[in-house]
Amino acid sequence: MIRTYRDEDFDGVLKLLQETLVYDTITPELLKEKLYEDPQFEPEMVLVAEDEGTVAGFMQGVTRDIRGERIGYLKLMGVAQDSRKKGQARKLFEKMEALFRKAGAIKVRIFDVPLNYFQPGIDPRYTEALCFAWRMGFVRFDDTTNLIADLDYSDWETTVKEHKLAKEGIHIRRASEEDRVELLRFIEDEFALWRHEVAMAFRRDPVAVHIAEVNDTIRGFSAYNGNNVGTGWFGPMGTSSSLRGKGIGEVLLKRCLRDLKEEGNKMAIIPWVGPIPFYAHHAGARVDRVFWRFEKPLR
Repeated sequence: MIRTYRDEDFDGVLKLLQETLVYDTITPELLKEKLYEDPQFEPEMVLVAEDEGTVAGFMQGVTRDIRGERIGYLKLMGVAQDSRKKGQARKLFEKMEALFRKAGAIKVRIFDVPLNYFQPGIDPRYTEALCFAWRMGFVRFDDTTNLIADLDYSDWETTVKEHKLAKEGIHIRRASEEDRVELLRFIEDEFALWRHEVAMAFRRDPVAVHIAEVNDTIRGFSAYNGNNVGTGWFGPMGTSSSLRGKGIGEVLLKRCLRDLKEEGNKMAIIPWVGPIPFYAHHAGARVDRVFWRFEKPLR
């Protein structure tokens, strides 16, 4: 039976995902963040396959308006081992696809959900997930990577570089609550899809955001623990295009990595990475996981 998720299903869904997502660590706190703290949590788009009173399958969907397009996303999903090859995943997706169409989505993607996501695509080691995507009509259109940085690689000291930047009128410090409105406005102008993650980082104590200012105006930022809290998650980070190449990004990065190290993390995850050489050079980061991105048009 396919039905809408209920709060009392939480423990069953947690157990299912812990048993099926074997290359990941799913904690109660993480599941609550992905499920209930999604900025566009839609209860009717969270589905459960029930078999004799047990959660045998789970699929969470959300919609986002991204650059003028409404996109449906499969955010989390799993089917119990003994329930596979029985059509459970297909039944879940067919119902979800109908919900996406009703919501006006023009396409569906898997996992790479801006604002609040667990992973930026399918780890190809989950072979069953790849087969499901192809069977359901998805097409692989891109791939991306997560890097990992050993936090014992460096002490992440930035004092000398900060003094040099200060002589150029660039000042870097930890953000405070009073900076929230200005920073989110800056992000809205230049890095709109990262706004939610940065807003979440402001909820940490201390605030898990560092900023770069020129003439008392925010021109760059870095954040951590804005997504997948407790996993050593770094990012997002951005600097105004007119200031790139001055070493601001290096300082902002290292300040966050120092914080993560002081919190007791052994490793930092740098997700959904574009500029791999930057992180390899400044943080000794290495490619840790590769993800395949899938999309299906809804016509």
